[in-house]
Parts: sequence; C-alpha cells; structure tokens
Amino acid sequence: MHSPKCMELEGEIKTLIKVWLSVIISLCYCYFISSKIPKVLFRFLSLSPILYLFTILPLQLSTVLPTGVTAFFITWLTNFKLLLFAFDLGPLSSNPPKTLPHFLSIASLPIRLTQKQTNPSNQSPLKLKLYLILPIKALLLGLLPIGLNDHKQKLHPVVILALYCSLMYLLVDVVLGLCNIVINAALGIELELPSDEPYFSTSLRDFWGRRWNLMVTYLLRHTVYIPVRSLMSKTTIGPHWASVPGVMASFLVSGLMHELLFYYVTRDTPTWEVTCFFVLHGACVVVEFCVLKRLGHRGRLHWVVSGPITMAFVIATAAWLFFPPLLRDGADERSIKEFNDVVDCIMGKF
Repeated sequence: MHSPKCMELEGEIKTLIKVWLSVIISLCYCYFISSKIPKVLFRFLSLSPILYLFTILPLQLSTVLPTGVTAFFITWLTNFKLLLFAFDLGPLSSNPPKTLPHFLSIASLPIRLTQKQTNPSNQSPLKLKLYLILPIKALLLGLLPIGLNDHKQKLHPVVILALYCSLMYLLVDVVLGLCNIVINAALGIELELPSDEPYFSTSLRDFWGRRWNLMVTYLLRHTVYIPVRSLMSKTTIGPHWASVPGVMASFLVSGLMHELLFYYVTRDTPTWEVTCFFVLHGACVVVEFCVLKRLGHRGRLHWVVSGPITMAFVIATAAWLFFPPLLRDGADERSIKEFNDVVDCIMGKF
C-alpha cells in the first residue's frame, strides 16, 4: 500500500506531465501557425494566448523544485524567446530550427546554439566541463541537502547561507548542464555552456555579464538592454551613456522576474527584496562601468584582490536580500523534505 507522501508525489508527477504536455502542444502551435504569420503585431497577437498560458501554468504545481524549474524554463525563458520570435529575432529566428524537435528543444529548454565556429579539438574543454565536472556537481547537489537536513541546527547561520548560495549555484548549473547534455546527445547540435565558473569572477560586470547563467544574460541583453540602449541613445543622454539605463532596466526586469518566480514557489505577497537585490547590483555594475571609463586600467584591481571582493559582495547581498523571502516561507526546508520524500519513495519501491 502506498504511503500518503508517495501518493502526493505521484499526483504531483501526473500534474507535471500534464503541464509539460500543454507546453509541447502550445509550442507546436507556435511552430506550425505563428511562424507563418507576419512578424511584429499579428504574430504577437497570435502568441499572446501562449504567453498568458505559460504565465499561469506553474500555478498548477505545488512542490518547490518542479514549480521553480518549470516557471524558470517556461514563464521566463520561453516567454522571452517567444517575445523575440514575434519580432523575428532571438534563438527561434536567428538560428531557425529546421525540424519540430529543434524548435521544441530551443524554445522550452535553457539552451542556445553556439555562435562560433569550432573544430572538434576545441570542444574537448567544453565536453570535459559537461561530462566530467557536471557529475561531481550533481553528487554535491545530492549530498548537501542531506547534510543540511542532519546538521542544520548545529551550523552557524553564516555557514548555512554560504551553503544555500552553493546549492543555488549547483542547482542552476546541474539542471542547465543536463539539458545541454541531453539535447547535444539526442539532436547532435553544439550548444553554448550554461555558465562559465562564476566563482572565478573578477568584477560584478564579469559575474553577471560573462559567467553566471548565460542564457538569462543573452535574453535580457536582447529583450531589454539593446532596445533600451537604442531608445535612450536618441535622447539627451546620447549614445555615450545610453548603456547605463540599459543596464539598470535589465537588472530591474531580472529582479521582477525573480520576484515572480519566488511567488510561484512561496505563494506569498512579494516583499520586493529580490528586486532590490538586483537593482543594487545593477547600480554597482554602473559604478564599475563609470570608474573604468574614467580611470581606464588604473581603476582595475588585481584579480587576486577583486575576485574575493566580488564573491563576498554577491554572497553578503544575497544573504541580506535574496534568500530571506525563501527562508521566511520555509521553502528551503520544504525542498529538503520533498527531496527526502522522493528518496524514501524510490527506496520503498525496491
């Protein structure tokens, strides 16, 4: 006889399957119908019901990780790709998939076709990162929740927050890396890496622009930064400083999207702390930009100094503004409990 928690888990899995079937059917509509409609206004109108559907679908789920991952993939990434697609831009247009599986994969998963010409010998470092280092990260991702569950009461709060930062990094990197591996093996297409070792960042610009969650960076650059910079360059600000409002707008949109993701997970009224976190980092990136523009290379610190300062700032501000909404709701403890329930149910089967 199934235990209650296993029955709840089976119900959530069935709901998750229904949600993703809805996603696949909707993207088939985009592939067969919307792609044939003239771009901009009429194509956007044809896509608007799908954009709305992808915004409410995560509300069908209740567990932390499936809700968060589905909302991140569909409500954020896919909706942004479809917005670009309405203007015949972005990954669904600039590299037009020739088959339905290509379109579905690129639209629904956090992957991007590589933009540079490479030869097989140059791919060995990339494959090393995905196929060798990723399993180690996946193992750590599986062990850290168990350690936190067993020893959380004994650990200092600073240590716990540092572990949460590590878990967040591992979760994003492992989930996005697995998507890359599966699609690369199934369709044989070369993809960009999801991130580039963000703990080696030497500045906030380096962290947010070149290393952390590069799929989000790419989409924000094309949906927010470039349009705002282009618009502001025609005003009194001029092209020389037009990138400043573009950067701030990108971080503001990122904060609002994270606020929405947190709402899906917690179902609590937003406190706007997460938005403040990203606006603060956007302001700091602008300060970095202005200092370097004025001082040039004299304003650069040695990476031995700038690297630890950058990571300390990211972790400290995340502990102050990013994690509290999740911790107050108990989403961290619920996710650990759900992870343990999955392990118990699987063990119970065997």
